[in-house]
Amino acid sequence: MSADGAVPIAYRLADGNTIDDSTHVPTWDQLVGMLGRADFLYVADSKLCSRPAMGHIAAAGGRFVTVLPRSRGEDRWFRDWAQTHRPQWTEAHRIPGARLGEPDQVYSTFPAPLPSAEGYRIIWVHSTVKAARDAAARQARIEAGAAAIDTLATRLAGPKCRLKTRVAVEDEAAAALTRAGADRWISYQVGETVTETFRQERRGRPGANTRYRRHTTTSHTISSDTRLDVLAYDTATDGCFPLITNDTTMTDAEALAAYRYQPHLERRHHLLKSVQDAAPLLLLRNPARIEALFCCQFLALLLGALIERQIRTAMAAAATDNIPLYPQLRACAAPSTERILEIFADLTRHELHRNEHHVQTFEPDSTRLNPLQLQVLDLLGVPTSSYTRA
Repeated sequence: MSADGAVPIAYRLADGNTIDDSTHVPTWDQLVGMLGRADFLYVADSKLCSRPAMGHIAAAGGRFVTVLPRSRGEDRWFRDWAQTHRPQWTEAHRIPGARLGEPDQVYSTFPAPLPSAEGYRIIWVHSTVKAARDAAARQARIEAGAAAIDTLATRLAGPKCRLKTRVAVEDEAAAALTRAGADRWISYQVGETVTETFRQERRGRPGANTRYRRHTTTSHTISSDTRLDVLAYDTATDGCFPLITNDTTMTDAEALAAYRYQPHLERRHHLLKSVQDAAPLLLLRNPARIEALFCCQFLALLLGALIERQIRTAMAAAATDNIPLYPQLRACAAPSTERILEIFADLTRHELHRNEHHVQTFEPDSTRLNPLQLQVLDLLGVPTSSYTRA
C-alpha cells in the first residue's frame, strides 16, 4: 500500500504454507516493475530483517526501514550496553493521551553506537506507552508465577500429594512457571524434611524384648523468590525497540514516522475478513477461480481505500474536522467507506416491467437527499445528478 492514504497498490496471492521471509524479495521486485524505479522507501515488519532480503534491496539501489527482531545479536548487545551506559534520547514524536488525564505518548530515538552486522544503521526507539505496557505485562507474569508456586506449596503440604521426590517437585515447579511465563524472573527453592517413625514388628503389648521397625517419610516444601538482577536488567530497556535502515539521509525521527505508518497495512488487510467478509474457499478447488475471486476482493479493498482517501483529503482541504456520520449524528473525524455507503443504503431505484418488457425506470429524486448525503457527495466530488431522473 502507499504511504498516502494507505491505498493498496499491489498484491500477490500465495499458498497458505508460505513463510513471510520469502515474500519480500518478489514483492519488492513487483513494485519496482510497476513503478519503474527503485528509490522508493520500502517499510515492512521484522520478517524483512534477513540478510538476503535486505541485501537484495540495498544492492538494487532501494531503501528500506524495518524492525530488528529480538533474536539478533545486535539487540542483545545494546541491552547489555544499556546496563552501564545512559542513552541520550531525543524526543521525536508526541501524541496527547488517549483519555482525559492520561499522560502524553512520547517517542524518543537514539542512534545505536554500532551498526548492524551488515553495516546498516540501527535506530533505537523508546516509547512511554510501550514502557508502561512492558512493565505491567512483566508484573502480571511475576504475580502469576508467585501464585503458581504458592499453589504448589499448598499441594505439597496436603496428605495426598503424589509428588514424592525432589525431581518431581522441581519438574512441577518449572512447568508451572513456564505456563505463567514467569520462569525468567521467578526462582524457587525446594526443601526436604525426613521424618522417622518406629512401629512394632508384631502386635501386642510392648515389652523388654519387643522389636521395632523404623519408617522414614520424606516431605517437601517450596518457596519462590524474585530474581532482582534479571528484573533490573529488563527494566533498564523497557519500552525500547530497534529499527534498521540502509538510508543514510533520513533523520531518526523520519525513519520512526515511516515505520509508525506500517500498522495501517494490518488494519487495511483486516477489512478483508471484517467488512468484506472474506472467508476460506472450501468449495473452490480450482486455483484460478480462487485467484479470480480474490482479485475482486482486492479491487473492492482498493476502491474503499480510494473513497476514504478522497473524503479525508477533501475534509482537510475544506478545514472540516469531522462530519456527523455516526448514529445519532455523532461526529466522525476519519470516515470509513463502510459508514459512507451505509448512509446511502436507503436510496432505491425502481423499474417497471410489463409482459417481461422494461417500461420505465424510476430514479431517486434529488430532493430525497438529506443534508448529510449532500455534504458527503460534495466532499467526494460526486455530482447530485447521479441520483436524479435520467
